[in-house]
Amino acid sequence: MVLTKKHVSRRSMLRGMGATVALPFLESMVPAGAAYAKTSAAKAAGKVRLVCIEQVHGAAGISEFGLANHMWNPAATGRRFDISKGSLSPLEPFRDHLTIVSQTDARMAEAMSAPEVGGDHFRSSAVMYTHAHPKLTEGSDVRVGTSMDQLYVQRHGKDTPIPSMQLSIEPVDQSGGCAYGYACVYTDTISWATPETPLPMIRDPRMVFEQLFGSGGTPEQRAARRATDKSILDMLSTQMADLRKSLGPSDRQRLDQYGTNIREIEQRIARIEARNTSGDARELPGAPAGVPDSFEEHVKLMFDLQVLAFSSDTTRVFSFKMGRDGSGRVYPGSGVSRGFHDASHHGSSEDRIKEFAEINKYHVSMLPYFLEKLQGTMDGEANLLDKTLILYGSPMAVGNTHNHRNCPLIVLGKGGGAIEPGRHIRAQEGTPMANVMLTLLRNLGLDDLQSFGDSTGEFSFTAPDSTVA
Repeated sequence: MVLTKKHVSRRSMLRGMGATVALPFLESMVPAGAAYAKTSAAKAAGKVRLVCIEQVHGAAGISEFGLANHMWNPAATGRRFDISKGSLSPLEPFRDHLTIVSQTDARMAEAMSAPEVGGDHFRSSAVMYTHAHPKLTEGSDVRVGTSMDQLYVQRHGKDTPIPSMQLSIEPVDQSGGCAYGYACVYTDTISWATPETPLPMIRDPRMVFEQLFGSGGTPEQRAARRATDKSILDMLSTQMADLRKSLGPSDRQRLDQYGTNIREIEQRIARIEARNTSGDARELPGAPAGVPDSFEEHVKLMFDLQVLAFSSDTTRVFSFKMGRDGSGRVYPGSGVSRGFHDASHHGSSEDRIKEFAEINKYHVSMLPYFLEKLQGTMDGEANLLDKTLILYGSPMAVGNTHNHRNCPLIVLGKGGGAIEPGRHIRAQEGTPMANVMLTLLRNLGLDDLQSFGDSTGEFSFTAPDSTVA
């Protein structure tokens, strides 16, 4: 690594009217003559990014027919697993960064008393990353548990300008009671700062962008800037030019690419807003102007914003709710015309199960876009995919029966060495999914954490090769 004589702090920011832009990792952030591994910049670059994603309604591959045909979980455990024909097939190019965990349970989502029967959809999201049982209430006295992402934030969130961010694709702005005696907030978020403190999720990419880059001014200043049709970077051109003069060639290239990425995302959001305020009929009437009607466009934009946030170390933690329980949304890109919730209630029909499997596959197909962007972004001496841990799964196993045993769960990335991926691991029957999360949290530095949710112990992330179900 060639070090310049100019030292730039890892926490340097460019500030202008209504704009604050943190910098990506630059070689100049390593003090000249210092051993790289001992610098604060290197330590910051080594901190793991964590993404907790929920996709609701379980998976077709967990039904009896789906299990027999390995539509989600492959037949072999260990490293020789085959996902070429199932819903996970889009992840084949990233199999060396993929860990499939099968046969773990989210039992805290089950009914535990007669009044709770039937309320699975209204408990599940609250359970996904807490693995605690939600209190039955329609009032403000909600209670479940502190979520995995927020336990990580409590330990590491103070190191970044924004401790964490919570994103969603579907609307999550209901209030009061939803159904079966449960407050809507249980369905609206997967992130809980404390057992009694749910964190609101952001659906509008414009709001995400403003939180990341628009915190330097008042709402009025930010609105005035947008009205000029200028980029945030235009407000920082002088500072950007001065900084470039002090950097070496590789840092200038990295800074320019970072600026290009910011501008491109900002322009995409502006085009979406212009399209959605043109007066033409929308597929998602009532959605904020910054929300694309296209599911794929929306998800990819949210992933791009996460990559920007990670590359600038603005935050290291995201929770991302890609679906909403009970949603009737149709996903044309899946090739299935049936609504999501209806498709999950397949009645054990083989043809209907295959339809739902195609929707599952379509949702999974969004992930490689994110993985490619992370893998292509360097952060110090490693790419972001190697420094990121992504969990993707559902607290429901079989949507048709609202079952919570043998739930779908995968882990992506290496988490800075927290996990050695490239395996399918089949848990012993009855293993709580919380065991997986407890072990991951301990591997991420919370080694004093003794339990999490309904955990019964740690989870082994090793498995023998060619163990076939």
